[in-house]
Amino acid sequence: ADISTVKTAFSGSSPLPIELYKRFEKATGVEIIEGYGLTEATCLVSINPLGGHKKIGSVGIPFPYTEIKILGLTAEGVQECGADEVGEICVSNPGVFAGNTYTQADKNADLYHEIGNRSYLRTGDLGRIDGDGYLFITGRAKDLIIRGGHNIDPAEIEEALAGHKAVAMVGAIGQPDAHSGELPCAYVELVAGASVTPDELRDYAGEKIAERAALPKYVEILDELPKTAVGKVFKPDLRRRAITRVYDAVLAEKGFDARVAEVIEDKKRGLVARIKGRATSDEAAVAQTLGEFAGPWEWAD
Repeated sequence: ADISTVKTAFSGSSPLPIELYKRFEKATGVEIIEGYGLTEATCLVSINPLGGHKKIGSVGIPFPYTEIKILGLTAEGVQECGADEVGEICVSNPGVFAGNTYTQADKNADLYHEIGNRSYLRTGDLGRIDGDGYLFITGRAKDLIIRGGHNIDPAEIEEALAGHKAVAMVGAIGQPDAHSGELPCAYVELVAGASVTPDELRDYAGEKIAERAALPKYVEILDELPKTAVGKVFKPDLRRRAITRVYDAVLAEKGFDARVAEVIEDKKRGLVARIKGRATSDEAAVAQTLGEFAGPWEWAD
């Protein structure tokens, strides 16, 4: 196709892997502009300046008449976060109003923060604003799985698998994927004495989940799911497990000695994979391979 007249492309919906960003611009000569928006805020919220200073990995600066606050809940109540401090992204613009945004009444509860004379929509996304005013997305407070820009509610997967008589608890998350950003996967704890295979659980889920994109691509049975003090599934530990499994698999497939040493929580970047085996690996090739994924990583040695 002749794209000689195309000068600019827009990327949104989910984080764009840096390696894909570089490869696309090199292959096409088209400048990519990353931005952020959501239907509840009447579409676009922020964007990297066209022809101005871009920060790869960020979703830019707010549009005119748009205010973005990063808010966190403390013992004293809701407070605005400082520069580079992660909190919930809250948006106020002419398209946001404190009304019944959703048709389901329960979804409208606690959907806004009232600050001054403005209503700030709670997006459910986690992020930070750096010292230059650029917004970075670091995660999702609502745990949505974003597969190629398509939102998948993990509750749909969890409810389906929880209906199996052998299943005691389920935790569904998005595992890293170089093509789609995330793919749905599920971790399962069985009822004591029960027996079932991951394939049988996937088949069962396929009968219950109407949305084909939400069918888990991977199901793993654990002796016990990680839990919080109040007995809820602790998903950050499941994400660490998934990152380790996916990254190790692709590194092994490429013939590298490098493997994931650990996955740590970084206040600015979220979950970060730390890679060991630097001395015996082709650093550039490893960087290119892991650059296919949206998640951050670093060498551990």
